[in-house]
Amino acid sequence: MSSESRTADAAVRDRMAGVEPAVGVAKPDPILKASGVRRSFGGLTAVDVEHLEVQRGTITALIGPNGAGKSTLFNLLTGFDRVDAGEWSFEGRRLNGLGGHRVARQGMVRTFQLTKALTRLTVLDNMLLAAPGQVGEGFFGSLVRPRWRHQEEANRERAMELLARFKLDAKKDDLAGSLSGGQRKLLEMARSLMVNPSMVMLDEPMAGVNPALVQSLLGHITALRDEGMTVLFVEHDMDVIMGISDWIVVLAQGGVIAEGRPEDIRSNEQVVDAYLGAHHDEPGAGAPGAGEEA
Repeated sequence: MSSESRTADAAVRDRMAGVEPAVGVAKPDPILKASGVRRSFGGLTAVDVEHLEVQRGTITALIGPNGAGKSTLFNLLTGFDRVDAGEWSFEGRRLNGLGGHRVARQGMVRTFQLTKALTRLTVLDNMLLAAPGQVGEGFFGSLVRPRWRHQEEANRERAMELLARFKLDAKKDDLAGSLSGGQRKLLEMARSLMVNPSMVMLDEPMAGVNPALVQSLLGHITALRDEGMTVLFVEHDMDVIMGISDWIVVLAQGGVIAEGRPEDIRSNEQVVDAYLGAHHDEPGAGAPGAGEEA
């Protein structure tokens, strides 16, 4: 672990010191707050979260069995689905009713379990499409080249810096559809950073990834936290979760049943018995249905 990571870990511990491992507990400096968020499909309640806060500058994992409502909660909070009830705020701003693109403009971006790369565009073009506030996208702005030329050059420079960071710069002219599953995950993570977010939400970033790329992805996730960003991610691999998470939220049947540090969740008998399985303490043991859709 680098000295920067050790410093970030210590800072997180200081911020979270004294926070009780209890459902709905208040955080010292929450970046995201959600209350009474509910979503049903027919007679099935997919999400019923009474209160949830995400601490700024931490890596928070959202775990639970398949069908617990993890991805649905992601979709609700990021404007990709509509709630039946409830409200939530990010950086103190209410997000109810905002579409996904408007939520992203507020600084809260997400990736998807099934990557959304535009496969017939190049890797670089995928990056450039994510740059916000492009003057040349408007009709009148596009007619005045000096107005958008410098912005386009800056966007291209930013995109190349991010591609280099994720070791995709050599692929910049390749079609995104030619990338491996793991490389597409890296591209999606890099593309999300084009908007300079303050919070990144990752939906199963390790699913379907070659083991050779897992460590690289883990390094990128911890680097985001070390740079001051907040990370909320869904994952099934318990080794990954326990290894990099500062805080863990456990979801079951749409509701939060436990919160705490990795050691709190590891010792929570309700969580252990119901969701981690009898062999939770064996190396490599994952949650039931690892890799399947949340």
